[in-house]
Amino acid sequence: MAAAAQTAPPDQSAQVARGINPWLIAAAVMLATFMEVLDTAIASVALPYIAGSLSASTDEATWVLTSYLVANAIVLPASNWCSLKFGRKRFLMSCVLIFTVSSFLCGAAPTLGFMLIARVIQGAGGGALQPLSQAILLESFPPAKRGAAMAVFAFGVVVAPVLGPTLGGWLTDTYSWRYAFYINIPIGILALFMINRFIIDPPYIKEAKVAAFDRFGFAALVIWTGCLQIILDKGQEDDWFGALWIRWAFFALITSFVFFVWHSWSHKDTLVNLKVLKDRNFAIGSALIFMFGIGIYSTVTVLPLFYQELLGYTAFTAGIVVAPRGLGAICGMPIIGFLSNKVDPRLLLTFGFLTFGLTTLYFGNITLDVSPTTLLIPILITGFGLSFVFVPISTAAYGTLDNKQIGNASGLFNLMRNIGGSIGISIASTLLTRRAAVHQNEILNSVPITSQQFQNSLGNLRQTLTGFFGPANTLAPAQTRLYGELGRQASNWAFVDVFRWLSLLCFFCVGIVWLLRKVKPGKPPAGAH
Repeated sequence: MAAAAQTAPPDQSAQVARGINPWLIAAAVMLATFMEVLDTAIASVALPYIAGSLSASTDEATWVLTSYLVANAIVLPASNWCSLKFGRKRFLMSCVLIFTVSSFLCGAAPTLGFMLIARVIQGAGGGALQPLSQAILLESFPPAKRGAAMAVFAFGVVVAPVLGPTLGGWLTDTYSWRYAFYINIPIGILALFMINRFIIDPPYIKEAKVAAFDRFGFAALVIWTGCLQIILDKGQEDDWFGALWIRWAFFALITSFVFFVWHSWSHKDTLVNLKVLKDRNFAIGSALIFMFGIGIYSTVTVLPLFYQELLGYTAFTAGIVVAPRGLGAICGMPIIGFLSNKVDPRLLLTFGFLTFGLTTLYFGNITLDVSPTTLLIPILITGFGLSFVFVPISTAAYGTLDNKQIGNASGLFNLMRNIGGSIGISIASTLLTRRAAVHQNEILNSVPITSQQFQNSLGNLRQTLTGFFGPANTLAPAQTRLYGELGRQASNWAFVDVFRWLSLLCFFCVGIVWLLRKVKPGKPPAGAH
């Protein structure tokens, strides 16, 4: 792809800043990035409230997350071409404007369908925010200060997940889940003002000769990702491949995906140059970030649901309970920043995946008797382990690429992460529904209605309810109470299954890590976020 590199040569940092304090530029782009990351975290904790307000099931409410991720993924590969074609400043401001307006539409959504359309638009607007912000940040600082700038950038990215669940929970409980989206409006307006005031396009952006837009590649990308989104969203509801239309959608997905791969591999100036996958490290790194996307997005979605649906926590309380993950990441960032220049990235990745896998396996022992502090330390350690994955995985993946390949590779790398996240959320939601039904049948087979254990529980419960309903009217409410408890126990085991399978995925990733070639520590990662 023409002019694929998103970052300027080192001697152009002064031309990008043009006498403006680079930390003001950093603040401007960080606002945009912070807004995008914050919104993802806020939405996850408000899902049960969104479902109730829009007359949707929890399974359907997860479409709010998956639709955003897929739309986000579609825009990522095209962000480099758009920034070169229209100017990076203009394109960044357009993305912030789209994201801000669509945030208002999300908050004002009267139906689930309207919400999903608004989320798709929001995802399209947010897709380019982090790569563009990172490129501008790198170019605005001289080489000697870029490490400090990226440390601040990374710190901001991990602070947003800390504030997101807590702020989103407080807004949801105090006002409405709609304010979790409205909060983006003042942030977006401030970001637009600062970007317009402080950011200037470098000369190479203005002078870039851009190839014609790859219409066929983009159309194929939209079709296969769109079909994937529809299948993931509606599959559980319509019994997956038991429905004829899903089989046709899957056929369209495979056909468009094969065409996309063939077109991107065999033609020049394509939207995504897949030949970058010839590099062994980048190919393995892309596979790892895909699997990691499945693991991290599933965990972020599933854990708040457990606290809210089975334990009855409010959104604010659930947000506080899961917030230590971000605190753990904040604690880990300085350590990984120090070690990344001295230690083989494969060792750091091994530690990160093992830590994430072991803590997720610990989640697999979860019961309905847990207190708000029971998982405090494991959640904190999970965040700490995550910090040992994000930076080393990009160091290893990009470490053997030429600088001119990084712009194209960045879009593909983050596309894999988002697609993995969307698939992971859908798989987790499906497993929660289906495994709950399986465990309910297993419990009924183990404790049939005619068993002495069941009859004793029923009798004890009827005695407890006698004061409320009278001796003659306690059978139906007692049976209802026991059936509700049966559903809670079955759902608890479904959550256990999901966590245990996610831990197995992390352990599998440990083996994949050692297929990477050794990368010289200290080469700065680019493009990943």
